Amino acid sequence: MAAAAAPKGHDSVLILDFGSQFSHLIARRIRECHVYCELVSGPDVLPAALDAIGGLKGLILSGGPNSVYDEGAPHVKKEVWDYVKSKGLPVLGICYGMQELAHTFGGEVKACEHREYGKTDVKRKAVEGADILFKGLSEEFTVWMSHGDKLSKTPVGFEDIALSDSTEHCAIMNKESKMFGIQFHPEVTHTPQGTQIIKNFLDFCGAKSDWNMTSLIDEFISNIQKLVGPDDHVIGAVSGGVDSSVAAILLNRAIGKRFHAILVDNGLLRKKESDEVVERLRNKVGINLRCVDASEKFLGELKGVTDPEKKRKVIGKLFIDVFQEEAEKVGSKAAYLLQGTLYPDVIESVSYKGPSATIKSHHNVGGLPAHMNLKLVEPLRDLFKDEVRELGMALGIEKHSVWRHPFPGPGLAIRIIGDITKEGLDILREADAIFLEEITKSGDYGKIGQAFCVLLPVKSVGVMGDSRTYEKVIAVRAVATSDYMTADWYPMPYEVLGRISNRIINEVRGINRVVYDISSKPPATIEWE
Repeated sequence: MAAAAAPKGHDSVLILDFGSQFSHLIARRIRECHVYCELVSGPDVLPAALDAIGGLKGLILSGGPNSVYDEGAPHVKKEVWDYVKSKGLPVLGICYGMQELAHTFGGEVKACEHREYGKTDVKRKAVEGADILFKGLSEEFTVWMSHGDKLSKTPVGFEDIALSDSTEHCAIMNKESKMFGIQFHPEVTHTPQGTQIIKNFLDFCGAKSDWNMTSLIDEFISNIQKLVGPDDHVIGAVSGGVDSSVAAILLNRAIGKRFHAILVDNGLLRKKESDEVVERLRNKVGINLRCVDASEKFLGELKGVTDPEKKRKVIGKLFIDVFQEEAEKVGSKAAYLLQGTLYPDVIESVSYKGPSATIKSHHNVGGLPAHMNLKLVEPLRDLFKDEVRELGMALGIEKHSVWRHPFPGPGLAIRIIGDITKEGLDILREADAIFLEEITKSGDYGKIGQAFCVLLPVKSVGVMGDSRTYEKVIAVRAVATSDYMTADWYPMPYEVLGRISNRIINEVRGINRVVYDISSKPPATIEWE
């Protein structure tokens, strides 16, 4: 299992993943501490991969769904442990990772009488060296537990440094071997002081906190210039979202007019969106951007298509066709394709459990035909979304653009339930524009992860003036989320909801009822389709 070398000059911490649903959160917390890290499959990593990582300062073992005694349970290879000992690398085991330490070094693990899940109060023990992990924490602090097994005996050379009412061995330490284990999850927001625990471990590792976007702009640009030859051209699809905008600006600074940005207006964008993207990226920033109006082609192919998966597939195929036509106009000079891969996409392919189950197809230019024979340039592949935003701010992109909510690749097609028509798109655009305008004015936009309107395939009876109406229904959706894997419906102030409803019903012809979606993810998804 290969791991990429850390960016030159930066210290690194490696996360060995054992299938935890929280592994990516460990990486995010480390990055929030301005330390570079990577995630690899725990049972597959080899000493050669560790040796190839420049500036490796420590390892973190993630949680996981297995019992260490299960047949086929994932384990760290013996030669990796030998390497860790020879280099004196600090190790932190989290949940299953702690149990792996016990299993490897002579401790014992047993099943809990009752699975422990949720918030728990943990008490520190008066042990010399416990401050390595718990510096800055009170004698008792709240953590998040999620396990069915726990330690029944500490490993040889380890001692307990914390306990809870239900878990005697809540945290363990072998100071001489620089190894630590904690049964709880410091990476989740439900452990309020979890980031402090991770920072304490990073400080113990001696990892420099020099991973920040403001000081890395020149490094990103230099990497692009090293990859792309002096005569090579790069093409890339630009949507106007924060990822594509940041990537486009980096390419523009690195190679100028040799970057050819293509905005495909598929007729499914929000109100005046293509005009706004052209103004912002081409007219203000100077990016070599061409906007292609393909709306008639898309709407023609989508006529009568109501199944959401089929909508996505039709849109994805048409996008590739249009993009390929435009890319071919650049000619043989085009040697690279810009792709907006982020680190969570990379994690999906390297984690122990592999790619997650497909809930819905994703629209991605990565499906371009092989005969185009383009190499990839992925300037954001080491970054999380919040780091991309930080980089965007450092590049001088206006705050509203950097913090704009995500917009799905299939656009408004998956926010119209049922058949897609020009009339329906016009109604939805107007309602959506009002909704976003009102939550921006009220100050709620920045507190919301994603907000949008959905046009429902139902009509309802209403009264306007002295007349009976029988018109369409708009559902308003707003969620609060930090990672988009889980989300809670946003408690919109009643007066804001009232203004939104009143304006949509009065200003958007064809709508006489507005409803608010109060479903969380899970069990619902953020989008309706």
